[in-house]
Amino acid sequence: MHPRIHDPGHIKGVRTVATVEFTKGIIVVLAGLGVFSMRHKDIWGVAESFLEFFHVNPHRHYVGIFIDLVYRVSDVRLWKIAVLAAVYVILRFVEAYGLWYICAWAEWMAFATGAIYIPFEADDLFRRPTWFRVLVIVVNVGIVLYMLMLRLEAAKKHGAARHSAQTG
Repeated sequence: MHPRIHDPGHIKGVRTVATVEFTKGIIVVLAGLGVFSMRHKDIWGVAESFLEFFHVNPHRHYVGIFIDLVYRVSDVRLWKIAVLAAVYVILRFVEAYGLWYICAWAEWMAFATGAIYIPFEADDLFRRPTWFRVLVIVVNVGIVLYMLMLRLEAAKKHGAARHSAQTG
């Protein structure tokens, strides 16, 4: 067990990251429910209504690719996506819980799970740069570096406490 954290800045920072992770989990749950709810509906009708609502021309090339992709999703593929999404959501919620209660294992988990995505996010950013992709990678790198800093500080404090106990 780790010593109780009493630093308000540490608690606020880690709880902010917990809120981000929880929010990411909620977004995936909502997106998954939205996709899953369309499984036996007229995909073309739903897609056209969506595009009409956002005033998007359905005859544009990329829109056609999107509609075609949605139409080709089979029930088996949908279940595979649902399982992966469920695993992702469970990880996000477990991580958010541990971070909210300032658990060292959750800080390490946030560092590791965030670091895993950086190469993919960087590749995506270089291939198709947008302000949203820049924001995503900046936030993720910030979280990864913050968690690493917290864990290194904790290790240094733990080492100093052990050293003073041995010499004192």
